[in-house]
Amino acid sequence: MSYFPIISFLAMVTLVWLYAFKKSKAVDTSSSEGFFLGGRSLTAIPIAGTIIMTNLSTEQIVGQNGQSYYAGMEVMAWEVTAAIAIVALAVIFLPKYFKYGIDTVSDFIEIRYDTFTKRLISVLFIITYMVSFLPVVLYSGSLVFNKIFHIDKLLGVSPIVAVILVAMIIGIVGVLYLLIGGLSLSANSDSIYGVGLLILGLLIPILGLVKLGDGNFLGGIAHIVDKTPWLLNSVGSIDSAVIPWPTLFTGMLFNNLYFWCTNQMIVQKALSGKNLAEAQKGVFMVGVFKIFGALFLVFPGIIARNIFGNALLNNPDNAYPALVTEVLPELLFGIFAAVMFGAILSSFAGALNATATLFSLDFYKPVINKEADDKQVTRAGKLVTIIVGIISIVIAPFISFAPAGLYQFVQEFNGIYNMPLLVIILFAFYSKNATAFAAKITLLIHLILYGLSKVFINDIHFLYVLSVLFILDVIIMMLVSKWKPDGKFILETFNTKVDITPWKYTKVTAIIIVIAVIFTYAFFSPIGITNIDFSFLS
Repeated sequence: MSYFPIISFLAMVTLVWLYAFKKSKAVDTSSSEGFFLGGRSLTAIPIAGTIIMTNLSTEQIVGQNGQSYYAGMEVMAWEVTAAIAIVALAVIFLPKYFKYGIDTVSDFIEIRYDTFTKRLISVLFIITYMVSFLPVVLYSGSLVFNKIFHIDKLLGVSPIVAVILVAMIIGIVGVLYLLIGGLSLSANSDSIYGVGLLILGLLIPILGLVKLGDGNFLGGIAHIVDKTPWLLNSVGSIDSAVIPWPTLFTGMLFNNLYFWCTNQMIVQKALSGKNLAEAQKGVFMVGVFKIFGALFLVFPGIIARNIFGNALLNNPDNAYPALVTEVLPELLFGIFAAVMFGAILSSFAGALNATATLFSLDFYKPVINKEADDKQVTRAGKLVTIIVGIISIVIAPFISFAPAGLYQFVQEFNGIYNMPLLVIILFAFYSKNATAFAAKITLLIHLILYGLSKVFINDIHFLYVLSVLFILDVIIMMLVSKWKPDGKFILETFNTKVDITPWKYTKVTAIIIVIAVIFTYAFFSPIGITNIDFSFLS
C-alpha cells in the first residue's frame, strides 16, 4: 500500500478538527453547561450531525452488515423502525424535557420521583456505557482499521494484537479530542463527518453492485434478486434469530423508544439546542437519515454475501471490512478511514461526555463536593472522561468473544434497565399517582427477571423477553403505586431555560416520516423489490 491513504487520512482529520475547533471557540468549555451541553447553542444541523454520529459508529456499520450477511434485510428493523421512536422524541418527549429545563434524563427522574431513583438510573447508565457501548465502539472501529490498513501485517503481529493497539490509539485520541473542546467541538466536527459518511457509505454498496453486475449497477441488483431473493425480505419469521416480525410492534418498538427517547447519550445532544424548534428540526433530520441508513448499514452485507458466498459465515463481522477492501479504490482508502475515524470518535466522545455529565452533575456536585463551584464540576467531568476512557480501552479486546454479534451484544446488555426506565418516564408523563417507591421496585424486579431470563430461557429471542418484561414492568408500576400511594404529583413551576415554542411543521413532518417507514418495509418485502422483473438486463 502506498503512503497516500495515510497522508489523506491525516489531512482530512486535521482539517475537520481545525474547522470544528474554530467553531467551538465561541463556547466557554470551562463552564459545566459549556462543556457538557455546548452552551445550549446548537442549531438543527449540528444537533442532527452529533446525534447521527454518536449513534452511527462502526459498532453498527460492522455489526448490522455482519448480521445482514447471513440474515438479510430483516436487520434493517434496527434502523428504519427507529424513525418511529425518533418521531416520538420530537413530538412527545422533547417538549416535556425542555419544559422542565433538565440537563440529564436522570434530572427528570429526580423532579418527578426522588433523588435515590435518579442516582440509581445514573449508575445504570454509567455502567452500561463503560462495560458495553464504549468498548464495542473501540473494538469494532479497530477491526475496520486493521482490515483497511493491514496493521497486523505491517507490524508483523496477530490480528487481535493489532486490534488492541488500534483500540488504544483511538481511545487515547478520543479522550484528548473531547477534553479540548467538549460537546461543542464534537458536534461541529460531526456535521462534516456525517456528510462524508453519507457519501462514502452509499458509495460502498454502489461499487459493490457495479462489481456484481460486471460494470452494470442495475445488473448488480438483478444478480441479488436472482441469486439471493430471500435476503431482500425485511420481514423476519416468527422464530427468527435476528428480528422476529411480531417484535416490530412490541420489543423492538419499546427498545427503540428507550434508546432514542430516554437514553442520556442521545437526549443530551437534543437538549443542547438553542430552543425546542431547533431541537425538533434536528431530530427529524435524524429520522429521515435512519430510514435511508439501511442502504449502507444493512444492504452492503447482502452484497458481501453475493460476492464472497459463505466464506465469512464463521465470522460475519468481517463481511463489511472485506467488502470495503474489495470494492473501494485505494485512492479513497484514507478518506474512508477518516470518516470511520470520525464515526468512532463521535460515538466514543458522545458516550464519554454523557458518562462525565451524569457523574459530575448527579454525584460529584451533590454528594462528593457539595461546595464545588462550576469550574470544579467541569474539572471533575474531565477527570472522569480520562478514567472511563482508560477502562473502555482495557475492556475493548474482550468484545471479540461476544457470541451474538457486536450490535446485538449491546442491545441485550441494555436490557438490564431499558424497559423499566421507559416505563418510569412514561408514568412520569401521564400518571399523577406513580410513586418513587414503585419506580424502585419496578427496577429491582426487572433486573432480577431479566437476569433469570438469561439463565433459564436464553433460547428465546431477547426482543420477545423485552416485550413481556415491558408489560410486567407496567403492571408492577401500577400495582405498587396503588398498594403504597404517595398522593398526587402536581408540578406547577418549571425551570424552562430556552424558548419552547414547537416547530410549526412538527405534525406534518411526523406523518411523512411514518409513511416513509411503511413504504420502505413494503419495498423490502415479498410484495416489493423481488417482484420486479430484471430479466431485460440479462
